[in-house]
Amino acid sequence: MKVVYLGTGAAEGIPALFCNCTYCRGVRERGGKELRSRSQVIIDGELSIDFPPDAFLHTRKYDLSALKYLLVTHSHMDHFYAHDFILRGYKYAEGMTEPVLHIYGNNEVMSVFRECTARELRSDVMEHLALHPVGAFEEFSFGGYEVYSLLAKHSSDEPLLYLIEKDGRRILHLTDTGRLPDDSLRFLSEIGGRPVDLITLDCTFLYGVTEPSARHMGLDENMRTLARLTEIGLADGHTRRVITHFSHNARPTAELLARAEQEFGVLAAYDGMEVEI
Repeated sequence: MKVVYLGTGAAEGIPALFCNCTYCRGVRERGGKELRSRSQVIIDGELSIDFPPDAFLHTRKYDLSALKYLLVTHSHMDHFYAHDFILRGYKYAEGMTEPVLHIYGNNEVMSVFRECTARELRSDVMEHLALHPVGAFEEFSFGGYEVYSLLAKHSSDEPLLYLIEKDGRRILHLTDTGRLPDDSLRFLSEIGGRPVDLITLDCTFLYGVTEPSARHMGLDENMRTLARLTEIGLADGHTRRVITHFSHNARPTAELLARAEQEFGVLAAYDGMEVEI
């Protein structure tokens, strides 16, 4: 499986949209890998996890008309910018690689889709969008993928996390979330199976201290999460560990991320980073 991290920033992006702090000013000057768009991951060029406002930016390199499936973690704007789907057809989109995009998300995601597209979505465009509501602790499949949904700890009980399997490979996607709920760990334990090949970890706070009640993680909570997943047999020494979803408040400089990689045995994602598993 080929995993591409198209966007690796938190909700505000880096440099943050309206921020003029020292760090954001420096990023504007330095450019390079410290520039971060909002979170989006693509698997094998056909399955996207989330669809941010910066999906338009990502089309400069990737053909998003080739997407067959979209897993939405939650309805927050930086993970699901539903307005853009009014453009998936009619005179705005010709010669699309895939005629139909299947969108999977919880009921709140479905509501946001309807609200954001109500005024402008043409019926002939909607014919090429298929909505599939899913809840927490469900198993569903499409196109050779087996997917398990579990509950995150975020700003509400809405957000979902996903365990994705295909052709003997396993990916566990853990953003946006703070400390994993016990029910989610039990669910993963019940699923069982061999350790996953790749874990994507929310690392919004980076070196910042993570409170148990937090709705995001830092490196301290990342390590606790990995230890708990190792205990239930879902992670081992061969599991690739990618940290992502960085906030400008954590000042994720290249030097700081290189230090994190060395100290914690993780791989710090950057926009456009590719991982083969």
